[in-house]
Amino acid sequence: MSETKEIGLELLKKIAQNASEINDTDRAVLSAQLGRDPRGLVGIGARCACGAPAVTITFPRLPDGSPFPTLFYLSLPSLVKEISRIESSGGMTPFNERLKDDAELAAAHERAHFSYVERRDLLEDIPEIAGKSAGGMPDRVKCLHALAGYALAVGEGVCPVGDEALAMAGWDPTVCRCKDIFEED
Repeated sequence: MSETKEIGLELLKKIAQNASEINDTDRAVLSAQLGRDPRGLVGIGARCACGAPAVTITFPRLPDGSPFPTLFYLSLPSLVKEISRIESSGGMTPFNERLKDDAELAAAHERAHFSYVERRDLLEDIPEIAGKSAGGMPDRVKCLHALAGYALAVGEGVCPVGDEALAMAGWDPTVCRCKDIFEED
């Protein structure tokens, strides 16, 4: 079992507006969602309408000492499945083409990158990953899961590609789809 870092809600809210502290059932739910014990868990970045974790906040250095640049990790199975569907159908290509042609989107994507790094550095500055973010930022889209998790945790308007990915996935923060993933299997 990995260790869990304890940080206060005030710091969590600086990292992500939708953040909450880890409750008594979160670790077990996350283990079921991920199929493994969550590593470096410091908080929940966002929750499903039912209260289940949807995004984790992960410490930038894992308990084994490895640097881990992915601050926000999408964990909600139904949303992971929808984002995977978008990725597998070539959904990243249009984003990358738009980043080349749309200066406003490219600038917003770069701002999202810098904001991500600043948020992660609130936990600890890790030299091995200094200036690196996730999801392909600042100049491409490599992982919609990372960008959707980021957008879900920090709120609309910070990560426009993540916002669009959530919309494409049909995300509605007022609707629980936790049971859907189990009914389809």
